[in-house]
Amino acid sequence: MASQTVNAREPVMDRRSFIAGCASLSLAALTRQAFGQTGPLTRIIFPFAAGGSGDALCRLLAQHLGPALDRSVIVEDRTGGDGLIGIKSVKGAAPDGSTILVTTGPTMYLLPMTEVTPSFDTARDFVPVSLLARFEFAVVASSSINATDFRQFVAWLKANPGKATFGVPSSGTIPHFIGSKLEQVLGIPMTRVAYRGSAPIINDLLGGHLPFGITTLADVAAQHRAGGVRALAVTSAMRSPFLPVVPTLKDGVVDRVADAWYGMWLPAGSPPEFARQLSAAAGAALARSDVKEKLLAIGLIPVGTTPEGLDAELAANTAFWQPIVKATGYKITN
Repeated sequence: MASQTVNAREPVMDRRSFIAGCASLSLAALTRQAFGQTGPLTRIIFPFAAGGSGDALCRLLAQHLGPALDRSVIVEDRTGGDGLIGIKSVKGAAPDGSTILVTTGPTMYLLPMTEVTPSFDTARDFVPVSLLARFEFAVVASSSINATDFRQFVAWLKANPGKATFGVPSSGTIPHFIGSKLEQVLGIPMTRVAYRGSAPIINDLLGGHLPFGITTLADVAAQHRAGGVRALAVTSAMRSPFLPVVPTLKDGVVDRVADAWYGMWLPAGSPPEFARQLSAAAGAALARSDVKEKLLAIGLIPVGTTPEGLDAELAANTAFWQPIVKATGYKITN
C-alpha cells in the first residue's frame, strides 16, 4: 500500500472569511425562525464513550449552540456497534433540528467501506454542517512494559510475541488499519481488542491490563505528561505541537501517516438553510478564544467550515482510504 496523506493542516476554506461571515449573522433569530415549532430540546448525538476529547468537544459546543438556537442543547453518548448505533439513530431522526450528529470523519467514510451491506450512505442519509476540529493518533504503551521509545517497544514486541495485544477505540477505524500496517511491517501477529472509545483503553493501560493501544493523541497526552502511559509515536506527517518530543511513525519503522477530524451532520431532509445557520453557529463558537483555549488544551485543533467544506474533506479522505481498506480485506457482516 502506497503511503499518502491528506494535508491535515490545510484549511478547506479561508477561515478568516468564514468567521467574518459568521459575525454578520443574527444566529439566534435565524434559528428561531427555522425551528420555531420543534420543541425546547436539541440533542447532540456522539456515538462513542464519554470522557474523551470528542465528548468534551460536544459539551463545549452544546454550551454555545444553546443560546444560538434559543433552546436547550444536551449531549447524548450513544455507544455501540463501532459508532453505528449512534449514527443510525440520527439517520432515522426527524429532520426538524432536534437531533445533531457529531462524530469522527473516519466513521462517516470508513464504515460504508467496511460493511458488507452498508448501513448508511453519508451523502444520501445526512446533510453536512461543518468540520469542527482536527486531531492526531498515537501508539501508546502501558508503563508496565519495558519500553520508553518506539524502537525499544518494537524490541519488546519481538521478545514477547504472545503479549502483542493492542486496543483501538473501535473496529474498522483508522487506529485499526494503522495496527494492521504495524503488524504487516513488523511481521508479528497481534491481537486487536476493540473498545468503546479512548477512555476505557487508557484505563486498561493505566491498570497494566493492556500492553499498548493506538488511539487519539488528545486523549492520552495528559497521562503521557503525568507518566501514567507512554506515547511512543504519533501518526501525523510531522511531530505534534502538543507533544513535540514524541517522534512520528515515519521516524521509526512504519511508513504510515494518518490523522482525523470531528464533523457535524444533520439527518437527510433537514433544510439546507438551517445547516448553514448551524454551521455559522458552530464556527462562531469555535472562533471564541475561550473555546479555542479549552480545545487546544485537550489536543484538538479547532477549524470550522461551511457545509461544502465538510463535503470536500470527506471526499478527499474517501479517495485516500478506499484502496487501503480494500487491500486489507476487512469487512463487517451486518
